[in-house]
Amino acid sequence: MNTDSKAAASSLPLREPSIAAKLKPTLFGRYRRLSLGLKILIFMAAGIVAGIVFGERARIVQPIGDLFIRLLLMASLPLVFFNLLAGLTTMTDLRILGRVGGKIMLFYASTGVVAMTLGILIMRLLRPGVGMDLTGEVGADLGQVPSLSEVLLNLVPENVFQAFSTGQVTQVVVFAIFLGVTTLLLAEEQRAPLRRGFHLLAELLRKLVVVLLSFAPLGIGALAASTIGQHGAKIFGPLALFIVGVWSGHVAVCLLYMLLLYVFTRRSPLRFLKQTGSLYATAAATCSSLASLVVALDLSEKVLKIPRYIYSFILPLGAQINKDGTAVMLVCVLLFTAQAANVEFALASYITIVLMGLILTAGSAGIPGGGFVIALVFVKAFDLPLEIAVIVGGVYRLLDIGNTIINTMGDVVGALIVSRSEPEHLAAEGIL
Repeated sequence: MNTDSKAAASSLPLREPSIAAKLKPTLFGRYRRLSLGLKILIFMAAGIVAGIVFGERARIVQPIGDLFIRLLLMASLPLVFFNLLAGLTTMTDLRILGRVGGKIMLFYASTGVVAMTLGILIMRLLRPGVGMDLTGEVGADLGQVPSLSEVLLNLVPENVFQAFSTGQVTQVVVFAIFLGVTTLLLAEEQRAPLRRGFHLLAELLRKLVVVLLSFAPLGIGALAASTIGQHGAKIFGPLALFIVGVWSGHVAVCLLYMLLLYVFTRRSPLRFLKQTGSLYATAAATCSSLASLVVALDLSEKVLKIPRYIYSFILPLGAQINKDGTAVMLVCVLLFTAQAANVEFALASYITIVLMGLILTAGSAGIPGGGFVIALVFVKAFDLPLEIAVIVGGVYRLLDIGNTIINTMGDVVGALIVSRSEPEHLAAEGIL
């Protein structure tokens, strides 16, 4: 064999590994280049299929999903606290805070009333509780409907450290607002280092969120598999019409948000939904407004480009008091129970139902299952049979998916609308 032949022969084995080396990372490389939303969608679809195939056995992966929720909750409160302080200390005029607060409270109250009205109309149309036989026993040891004064008092923490340790988002927000406003009253030489420190800590926590979100596809896929495996069959049971009624209310509120978004910001609803898809996937999997808040803050800054002083104030506040999805669920449960008990409400009673519902949703916890306890209190307040807990409790996770998606969507839409109405945006478009 001549020298050229030997060289050619010796080179052949080297070519095969190089081709394989190129092929193997290509698929993984393509996956790495996908957006977070697409990665989550892939794992969620896989989880749903696993839940359908394996049924109850799919719950074995539940701890993976629970760990992901814990990671998000770990970062949520400090992220909210320092983001809010960083946003507030960029303000030069306290009137800005009053202006933003007034706008968002008007938005929250208006959409809350409309959401409950839509839920009432849908349940009166479908009437899923008619002919329903309520059976079972539940304890009647439930709290009373809180008064408006109690709701307002509960906004202020008695112990700030306890508010952090128990996850009281609203109380942490109130403390941060007072601290931020006080910072603005300091002299500039004192305020400047504090402002830099708040911004640095906020940036550190946002980097932490980026790290945590790398686990989102796996965590959300596990939660999807566990949820479908446990509850999937119940969709086709006697509660199907009730579930359809609640989900229809959620869809109606979503359409309302998209209409408001287009009218007030001229943004494309489809593009907005695509941009915020990872938020709804997280909300559906975790059923926690607080856990989803971490994703909402990240999207608001990096994708939606909302000013920090707006999103850092509105989103944490909305996570506690703006729950239009929960509001729909509350009135649906109430009317479902009333129909099953052959109780008809007078027209004037619906005004009381809406006002009481607004107070209860503002006081419910932004955690998985938080709305279920509120639903029981709501039912008890109207002296209706509590046996509904046995029925709704079995499918509540399915309802809570829609609740949390709509709750988080409303917060982001509200932040975008307020942002679009601010003077700097109007001036940039020649309106001011």
